[in-house]
Amino acid sequence: MTRRLRRAGVFTAVAALAVLAPALGDAALVPFLAVGGLAFFGVRDGEWFETLALPGDGDEERLYGFVSFSLAAAGLALFASLPRAPLPYAAFAAAALAVGGGRLGRELVGSRSTGEFALVAGYVTGGTVGAALGQVGVLVQTGGLDGFGAASGGVSAALPGVIFLAAVAALTAALVRSLVFARDAHITVILVAFAVWGFVALDPSVTVALVAFGLGVTVALGYVSVALGTASVPGMLTGVLSALLAVVLGGVGWFLTLMSFYAVGGLASKYRFDEKAERGVAQENEGARGTGNVLANSAVALAAVVGYAATVHVSVPAAPFALAFAGATATAMADTLSSEIGGLYDGPRLITTLRPVEPGTDGAVTWQGELAGGIGGLLVGGLAAVGMPIGDPTVGGAVVVCGGVVGMTVDSLLGALIEGDVVGNQAVNFLATLSGAAAAVALWAVVLR
Repeated sequence: MTRRLRRAGVFTAVAALAVLAPALGDAALVPFLAVGGLAFFGVRDGEWFETLALPGDGDEERLYGFVSFSLAAAGLALFASLPRAPLPYAAFAAAALAVGGGRLGRELVGSRSTGEFALVAGYVTGGTVGAALGQVGVLVQTGGLDGFGAASGGVSAALPGVIFLAAVAALTAALVRSLVFARDAHITVILVAFAVWGFVALDPSVTVALVAFGLGVTVALGYVSVALGTASVPGMLTGVLSALLAVVLGGVGWFLTLMSFYAVGGLASKYRFDEKAERGVAQENEGARGTGNVLANSAVALAAVVGYAATVHVSVPAAPFALAFAGATATAMADTLSSEIGGLYDGPRLITTLRPVEPGTDGAVTWQGELAGGIGGLLVGGLAAVGMPIGDPTVGGAVVVCGGVVGMTVDSLLGALIEGDVVGNQAVNFLATLSGAAAAVALWAVVLR
């Protein structure tokens, strides 16, 4: 057994202590404090130190990475054991074992393969299994699932929700891990715990078929996106997590609407890529979209689907959230096609003055790009009209298309006025999708009500 694998095993064993939290109650933090204290004060060198040391620990002769993880788990354990249990024990166990199991899964795969996709797949698989087992361990002790809405049906009734939350925990952990340093497992476990807590509070209706469809299709499409070079591995993780949330919290129609942007937008980025690169208008990173790019185009839509899922708990209409989701997605599609297709043609003009400018100038548009963007908006509007609760399909679809065109235009205006000097491209994309969502909802308020 390699040293890295032994280290991952120890992290997993410490994470597994979270399953004991319901039985320990107010003392749930004690095992983590004991482990952290022992590692900090008692392990300064030798084989155990070399085994547990993360990058940077050797220079300081302290196991800061391992100790920080233990202390973060102790803090979460304390938070879960407070009166009225603000953090469900199941969310705590899922987060801890998503990180611990993920590390172990990655190292198990790493002993046979060094491919980044394989390593990430190992992390997500190990994290999902660990998070699911952690929740089941809590369920057995408590006789319920701490707010997961399946207490009366036992483990079998709770299983779809368990798997969904385990997958969300593992994907979130893998995504955060790709953005921070290797020794920052404490940051990862805290963020994952609060993410899972939020979905526990939403208490979505989850079925076996829905989870199986969501996981199967999103993982397959994630692999294809990496294989085709349309997304980086972190970008793929972001897209898979986003698509999974769309299908579980919204439905198949929401999923297909979002996936239309990921699929068509990604292929558009690769279309005649060499020619666009020569013209200086190609997507950076060889056309592979990263986390920042995916979130800039999808954050508003994700907020909308989460808001839609929350409407069952509050007295607000669901349609505005569906319109916001579709309007933001239509904007992302229209803007992407406008840029990727329009950049192939000569004669671009600045949208604010209509004066000719060089290709690739922020805020430059071509009629071919505008036409392509409009067609992209029509595609999203059509999918939303068929599969989403946006009211009358014809009028609702038209509202979505209009929102997409408004958002695409706002993107060009912001590009001409403030991009580069004030904000970057990703901020402009976010503001444009927000504008598209707002326009769709505003039109709904005027036309459909």
